[in-house]
Amino acid sequence: MNGTNLFRLVVTFLVVLYAASQLIPVKDTPFEEFALNRVTAAIGEDGSVIRDQAANRAKFEELMERARTRVAESQGQQPNPFPTTFVALQRIANEESIDLTQFFSDLRIADIRNIRRKNNIVMTELLKQSKGSIRLGLDLNGGVAITFEVDESGLSDDSFFRQRQLEDARSVIASRVDGLGVAEPVVRVRGNNQIEVQMPGINTRDNPDIAGTIGAPARLEFRLVHRTADPRTSAETPIGYQRIVQEIENPRTGDIEEMPLFVQRIPVMRGDIIQQARPQITQTGGFEVGMDFTAEGGRLFAEVTGRIAEENNPASGSIGRLAIILDGRLMSAPTVQQRIDGRSARITGNFDQREAFELANALNNPLAVELRVAELFEVSPTLAEDARDASIRAALLGSGLVVLFMVIYYGIAGIIATFLIVLNVGIVLGILAGFGATITLPGVAALVLTVGMAVDSMILIYERMREELNVGKSLKNAVSAGYDKAFSTIVDANVTTLITASILIWLGTGPVKGFGITLAIGICTTIFCALVASRFIIDFVTDYGIMKNPFRFQLYKGENVQFLTYAKRAFTASWIVVALGIVAFILHFDRAFGIDFRGGDELSVRFEQRLTSEQVRTAAASNLFVDRDGDQVAFGEVNVFFQTPLGQDIENMLIQTEIGKGRQLFEVLNREFPEAGLELLGETQIGAAVGREVTQSAILSVIVALLAILLYVAIRFEFGFGLGAIVATLHDVLMTVGLFIAFGEFFGIGSGQFTAPMIAAILMTVGYSINDTIVVFDRIREELEMNPQMTLRDVIHLSINKVLNRTILTSLTTLLATFALFIFGAGIILDFSLVFIIGILVGTFSSIFIASPIFFWYHKGDRRKVEKGEILPTYDWAAAPEPKKDAKAES
Repeated sequence: MNGTNLFRLVVTFLVVLYAASQLIPVKDTPFEEFALNRVTAAIGEDGSVIRDQAANRAKFEELMERARTRVAESQGQQPNPFPTTFVALQRIANEESIDLTQFFSDLRIADIRNIRRKNNIVMTELLKQSKGSIRLGLDLNGGVAITFEVDESGLSDDSFFRQRQLEDARSVIASRVDGLGVAEPVVRVRGNNQIEVQMPGINTRDNPDIAGTIGAPARLEFRLVHRTADPRTSAETPIGYQRIVQEIENPRTGDIEEMPLFVQRIPVMRGDIIQQARPQITQTGGFEVGMDFTAEGGRLFAEVTGRIAEENNPASGSIGRLAIILDGRLMSAPTVQQRIDGRSARITGNFDQREAFELANALNNPLAVELRVAELFEVSPTLAEDARDASIRAALLGSGLVVLFMVIYYGIAGIIATFLIVLNVGIVLGILAGFGATITLPGVAALVLTVGMAVDSMILIYERMREELNVGKSLKNAVSAGYDKAFSTIVDANVTTLITASILIWLGTGPVKGFGITLAIGICTTIFCALVASRFIIDFVTDYGIMKNPFRFQLYKGENVQFLTYAKRAFTASWIVVALGIVAFILHFDRAFGIDFRGGDELSVRFEQRLTSEQVRTAAASNLFVDRDGDQVAFGEVNVFFQTPLGQDIENMLIQTEIGKGRQLFEVLNREFPEAGLELLGETQIGAAVGREVTQSAILSVIVALLAILLYVAIRFEFGFGLGAIVATLHDVLMTVGLFIAFGEFFGIGSGQFTAPMIAAILMTVGYSINDTIVVFDRIREELEMNPQMTLRDVIHLSINKVLNRTILTSLTTLLATFALFIFGAGIILDFSLVFIIGILVGTFSSIFIASPIFFWYHKGDRRKVEKGEILPTYDWAAAPEPKKDAKAES
């Protein structure tokens, strides 16, 4: 093994080692089991052992048993004060001032004296360490749902303004949840005074304060402190002031001491003067919240502090103070010695890192209305269990078919490709786990696209190796030349997709951003596995004679098909289909968007016999909804999932339907399943789960991505290539959307409705289309360089014919996996896979009959116009025969 391959092996080993370390443990460990196994010996401040590990564990187990007893005794209480051992253990330790760090001496937080704060840090860290590396989203693993009720006194009586207020509150809460690092939550308006929040990866029983963190108003006020009156010596409260107590931690003992102050009732400034708040570390290692003021806020702050400083009289001890009040709590009251002209200030207090982070997050997203928690639920996966299991089986079947095909077609090289694809996915999951990411359906979509691009990269390398073998080179030389010639194609194809992913991360929100992050990681790992990890393996099996004749089969022999001859007809026909799809979309616009985008009815149903989501959907599909005019129409989209009220042993079924169809569906279910004993507990209207900002960010991201790709391809290739790429991508998106709606509306294939996961499916189409087009363009650019005497038309024909075998193989392998999902999957997965199937076929078509003809027509069939703007060698046209004028350049 030469030095270069040794370097590749070492780098690959280190990357795999990192990914594996991040993937362990894969699953959550029960908190009690983890905490008991985590106990260390008790170490004193001088480093001596106070109790060995066994004795310390026995003592901790006694404490854990007391917590279990508290949990058992609290069962049935509403609300339950001790829903889990985690909560009970934390509260016992805080109530009795038991320092939990004695059981976990390796958690080095000796600088914090306050026992309550230390215990909170210890428990949070233990809970975090007990969790598995792979976190699944709401659609795959469920989570927690909190319903906030908005204070009616803060809402307008006018229905229009009320909805605006609720939507504003929904947007603020969504920003707060995003700020807490919760991936892809569902936040929507429910009824006429409620907001529902569903969060994956969060357990309310172990995070009892999460509802308060999200729903806190974060009303910040700056008030003057009375200069002379002191509540400790004066019982009478001055007029216009009120007595407020500030809690201060004693730095020596860690005890919390109270400091009462007389604070003016009317604030001199409010939180609207803040432009941005952020947590920051103090000089002593603690935490505080820094604030940047707006321009007007800075001017007002300077004016107020200036007035206070002017009234100071140090000789008499009269120094003014400005109190910072958050939600009625006195955070700090610093003295004001002089006018402060800067545009920043700080809030100091007893903050740990988490408290400072949450306070800054709340200040950046203040609520204008009061919220109270109405309901707390554990919710089942939004992708129903039966649909999820069926889809997993379908995915395994599809993956098996791809592996079987690759092994049959490429032999040992196919086995190597399969190993590298598995390695690629493992590295992606390891990096995502290292980032603490949550895997949701859009993330799975990005993984599917990553697998497709990984397969494509290996096929590109193998087909270039085949070409080199066909011209008589040895296998060793063919490997070297194949990698060299595939290098630029793989890099260009993946970089253009990486540009798209980066813009999705930059401009996207929610599922759009999640898709972009996973795709960006996948692109980087694909390039790494294709160009680094695979090379030393291929070299090894070649050098030692393990792989001798890897390419016995070939689907397409490279016939010289004149594709541009059919270009005008294909181009016209495809845009007619796009136009018909747009018409179908407009005609069925009211049914084109599902509950995620439009909202609907939500029924809460109690049952004696549990129904599966498939039973409910089948009943809805086999019956018709009768509207007010007596017309019979389909029930349309129906979502089913289950929720458990916190602290109760009851499971209720939630059924979501399109607006106005909920009650009739319940009657249908009662008629179809009388043995289920269904009881309607409540019915309410729910708002859209996908806010306008998500949809708008997706559209904006795609538009900006197309412009960025045009710029990149114009610089890297030439403007005509860039124009062809973006027209083909736009064509693919429009045709995919149109055909998906048409198939659902006219042929009953799929639902024809767009739900939240469909955003990710469309983004997959964009990624696949760009990748396929760049592969063709890269070959055209290469053939232009290799064949300076050939006309542009002939170069395009030669290039497409040479990459067609790769195009067929990539499309076939991707379709094998996707068709399995479409045929055997269930629920939203069926629609998801249908969109991708359409996208694969349309993307393959457009790279040949849209992108290439656009490039050809833009240059009017004259290669000299290409070379004026392309990064190519300059040829001496005077010394060479003039290329023939292309007779069909205008056709």
